[in-house]
Amino acid sequence: MLSQLPVWEKLAKGIIWKQIGELSGKKILDFGSGTGITANHYAADNKVIAVEPSEEMLAKQVNTNGYQQIIGSTYELKKFPRESFDYILCHNVLEYADDREVIVRDFYRLLKPTGKLSIVKHNRNGRIMQMIVLLNYFDEANRLLDGHNSTAQQFGAINYYDDSDIPKWCNDFVLQKSYGLRTFWDLQQSQEIQKNEDWQKKMIAIEMRVSQNPDFQKIAFFHHLIFEKRG
Repeated sequence: MLSQLPVWEKLAKGIIWKQIGELSGKKILDFGSGTGITANHYAADNKVIAVEPSEEMLAKQVNTNGYQQIIGSTYELKKFPRESFDYILCHNVLEYADDREVIVRDFYRLLKPTGKLSIVKHNRNGRIMQMIVLLNYFDEANRLLDGHNSTAQQFGAINYYDDSDIPKWCNDFVLQKSYGLRTFWDLQQSQEIQKNEDWQKKMIAIEMRVSQNPDFQKIAFFHHLIFEKRG
């Protein structure tokens, strides 16, 4: 399945899944599931429920492993009973949500004791690197340095938040692991070399090697945070 994705998505998914590790026999919620690549991956060995509001995304849905797809948004969270899930995935979603603090508290309600929450989020420093090094958008870089938000072509305004905001919104979430994501490969300008599978393997290996190094995390384009429910 990964081989059919664009290189950037193949690398991102592969690294995120390595950081999460193997899951088996779990009940998983994928909130903001997009085209369902991650939901489908984990549905091979787990019971997965995916929630996604975008009809455009769902038109490209991948579902060969039989996960349950719900079309909807944050109101769907209210319908699940307490402690329904062992693991919740929320990847590149909270930046675009007006009620993200409420969403995080709903996640806490829905997780079983010691359940895990995986959040992938934009890192402002990494976005500034992207604007300058890749795109030569100096005005946008300066706006970000001044504390303003950015824009994603497909999803609209990127409302940045800090890694430390999650436990502020729900102080019973404990950060278990913190990773950097997309630290190096976007800076590689050769499109041809990125198609090389040996290069991809080496890139994933070195990304994983530095992913928990705080110095490299500061410039990674994204952060991957794994929280555990306390109590």
